[in-house]
Amino acid sequence: MKLLGISGSLRRASFNTALLHAAAELAPAGTELAIHDLHDLPLFDQDVEEQGDPAAVVALKDAIAAADALLLASPEYNGGITGVLKNAIDWASRKGLSREVAPLTGKRVCIIGASPGITGTVRAQDALRLVLRRAGAIAEPQGEVLVFQAHTKIAEGKLVDERTREALGRHLQNFIALVERAS
Repeated sequence: MKLLGISGSLRRASFNTALLHAAAELAPAGTELAIHDLHDLPLFDQDVEEQGDPAAVVALKDAIAAADALLLASPEYNGGITGVLKNAIDWASRKGLSREVAPLTGKRVCIIGASPGITGTVRAQDALRLVLRRAGAIAEPQGEVLVFQAHTKIAEGKLVDERTREALGRHLQNFIALVERAS
């Protein structure tokens, strides 16, 4: 099983990127989780798209197309998803000049998130499900991983809270089983 992890945060000490690294450690045997960086992704611009996707967009679309499923780690900014994550979805929701279908079409997605707040990323995850559904992806509704007060559970880029690690591990197992059954 090949999962592609994408963090909605560009911050070097991102809680959500740390959550993806923990997911890579906790993924069931036989699961490979590659993390795709969004730092070089340009803002979506249809004029640019009509000239051909930039290299960073091609790399993102290729990585999504090659993955069996996606694991999106979404922070919550002002009650919603980050601009960087929405931008990535906007690019990946379009086929561009060289594809028959957009890479997100029919792709199964698991959403997780970490925030210093007391509600975790519940509003961002709800907003992200809507955006993914509109983009043609399948955002699986099997529970949520909402890491609240992340600054107390993630230290020096590592998920150190054992209960959260166990919950994330179970969540990944359930998601992977669901993707395997659907294949």
